[in-house]
Amino acid sequence: METTSKLYALTLRDVRTYLFASAFVAGNLLLPQLCHLLPQGGPTFLPIYFFTLIAAYKYGFRVGLLTALLSPILNNLLFGMPAVAVLPAILIKSSLLAGAAAWTARRTGTISFMALLGVVLAYQTVGTAFEWALCGDFLLAVQDFRIGVPGMLLQWIGGYALLKALKRI
Repeated sequence: METTSKLYALTLRDVRTYLFASAFVAGNLLLPQLCHLLPQGGPTFLPIYFFTLIAAYKYGFRVGLLTALLSPILNNLLFGMPAVAVLPAILIKSSLLAGAAAWTARRTGTISFMALLGVVLAYQTVGTAFEWALCGDFLLAVQDFRIGVPGMLLQWIGGYALLKALKRI
């Protein structure tokens, strides 16, 4: 399933870069708060990554990277989550997601259901290796694969649906 869409690669000189990044950061502030209302909602639904995927895929690497870096930092400063101890791993995974999503969108030029699956699996796999190197605990590093599958499905299927809904913007 592929959908043609307007995909952008906004520059840092374009004011829209900062407007879109601000909107996606706001989404990445709100969605985790909603998910944390459920027991284990954060580790299960991986909400801090959702709007980073959308930002990078639709508006390019710069919007995605701004969203990827500002979302976890602001969430930590405002709400204490994610905890400082896991912030480096989340920042790495978020940045990898921004890169993988922007690269895939640029390469394919379409919103592809299977390409989005590839993006989610790629950033999670490479990110898990980095997390393992950081924490030294394999079971902790593969936590997203152990309990975060609903979140990965949300990113894949929900991301595809939202990107399709935004295709004319």
